[in-house]
Amino acid sequence: MPGSVGRMLNDTITIGPELTWQETALCAQAGPEFFFPAPGSSTREAKQLCGACEQRKACLEYALANDERFGVWGGLSEKERLNLQRTRQR
Repeated sequence: MPGSVGRMLNDTITIGPELTWQETALCAQAGPEFFFPAPGSSTREAKQLCGACEQRKACLEYALANDERFGVWGGLSEKERLNLQRTRQR
């Protein structure tokens, strides 16, 4: 599951503007093992949840911009994101 990364402000963690999509993303309701399955395990359920999420595009763009190499982000696996990056570079 994409983690909440923030900055400290008066001992309170706040989410930076690039991560505000996480506040309403469906992944916030599932555990990280759902989006980071063991090698060889299915990513089907995570992708189905992503497909129903209004924040899917923002999540995918975040993963691509930050070179997230593991897990399901924006409904795509590691290999799918790598293929998308290669296609975009052409």
